Amino acid sequence: MQMNEHSEPLPAGMAENNMRHIHTYVLRTGRMTEAQKKSYAVHSARWCIPFQNSIINFTDVFENVNPVVIEIGFGMGRATAMIAAENPEKNYIGIEVHKPGVGKLLGEIERLGLSNLRIIEYDAISILENMIPDDSVSAFHVFFPDPWPKKRHHKRRLMIRPRTDLIARKMAPGGYLFMATDWQSYGEEACSELSASPLLENVYDGFAPAQVWRPETAFEKKGKAQSHGIYELVFRKKRPEETGN
Repeated sequence: MQMNEHSEPLPAGMAENNMRHIHTYVLRTGRMTEAQKKSYAVHSARWCIPFQNSIINFTDVFENVNPVVIEIGFGMGRATAMIAAENPEKNYIGIEVHKPGVGKLLGEIERLGLSNLRIIEYDAISILENMIPDDSVSAFHVFFPDPWPKKRHHKRRLMIRPRTDLIARKMAPGGYLFMATDWQSYGEEACSELSASPLLENVYDGFAPAQVWRPETAFEKKGKAQSHGIYELVFRKKRPEETGN
């Protein structure tokens, strides 16, 4: 799902690399429905985790020790809510900056009675660098990120190094990263970039077969309507004994 950009400056403490100020999204002004406004006003304090410049403790957040899955850019959150509802034994954190989507997902959390889902409304890279412990995330889900099709914008893509290295660092050994896109060129680039990380290995030979555990997303439907193919990747984080560390 696509992410959107805001103009807030990135916080201090980010990794020193020449991409840290390049956003992977563009914030578009989205009109919130009355239902989304109400859900945001009533439920955000309970289910949203405020951005902070310090590492969070997942056990404190969820009050259990279940594995944590992070979804980057959940859009309107339909697939996010469905996956969380179907897997109560796992905890989920959804990252998004698009306020209407946050409001929509908050409404779904309440409607479905989901106690295993939280939201962080902020830039994903800043969140990973400042809030998420290393070697802690059992899985990352990235559904249809903005492909940034123009070549001059490729530097904004989420699935390129060093961003992929940052994601890998946050993954627990043995954990997985799943990505789906309807842009073949982006899928091929992402596969190459992820393969270049010494911490990761491709679970399949190139693209993965369709993963039956995930629901179809709104962006996926749009892509299919335009006769786009769907390209999926599953990468696993190597265990220390596999890397020689």
